[in-house]
Amino acid sequence: MTQQLYLYNKGTTGKKIEVTLFDNRLEALASQINRQSGLVVEAEARRRRSEQELRQAVANISHDIRTPLTSISGYVQLLGAEPVTDEEKQEYLSIIHNRTKRLQALLNDFFELSLIESPDYQLKTERIGMTVLLSEILVGFYDRFNEQNIIPDIRLPEEDVVIYADESAIRRVVENLLINTVKHASGEVNICLQKRDGFAELRIVNEAKALSSDEVRLIFDRFYTVDRTRSAQGSGLGLSIAKSLMDKMDGTLTAEMHQDHLMMTCRWKIK
Repeated sequence: MTQQLYLYNKGTTGKKIEVTLFDNRLEALASQINRQSGLVVEAEARRRRSEQELRQAVANISHDIRTPLTSISGYVQLLGAEPVTDEEKQEYLSIIHNRTKRLQALLNDFFELSLIESPDYQLKTERIGMTVLLSEILVGFYDRFNEQNIIPDIRLPEEDVVIYADESAIRRVVENLLINTVKHASGEVNICLQKRDGFAELRIVNEAKALSSDEVRLIFDRFYTVDRTRSAQGSGLGLSIAKSLMDKMDGTLTAEMHQDHLMMTCRWKIK
């Protein structure tokens, strides 16, 4: 056993300790040593993934912040470098204003995500009627749906679906999902709230022919850099924030493709 463990730790072999021994106690010990070895390998793999994600995060943050800053700097130089007409001045100032808002949104979302993922971030649990709350949120999106010529098919139960969770967190999750839907949806949009297997289940389905299964698998990853997830109108962190909040509430948020349709599903346990 000592020789086998020595060769394994040295990297000479990937084979762990042989557990078929004559003594049951030795077999149990060998099994636990093998299990511990596996845990060490898993911990090392997680550490490497974390390091890679941190490097990717720094690169993404730098890129996302540099883009509006470069634009702002360029237009400030244009304003001071040569005579400009009043019309051009207003145009440049408008662009600077928009880029500044973009930069502010980026910084706010980065800060919010880091705050949510902190172990010290606490949510307030209270009794919430999901049917009523979802109705209020959807009314607030009426104009946005109209602007995109979207007439959503909304299906809510007649009775109120009651859960215990943080109301502000639920609002943030649903609003982020709807913002993403309005921004990227093409064709029909279906929104459905129902009770299912002891859970309150919210499903948002929209046509997404251009989205691949691989992209859907990474859609909640804050380090995902496909262009369509990083709109010039936002930070690209909305879905990551929604996923982190659902995890904090012991709920689930998933995304699946069904025949060219993207289905986002939130589930809260009914207590």
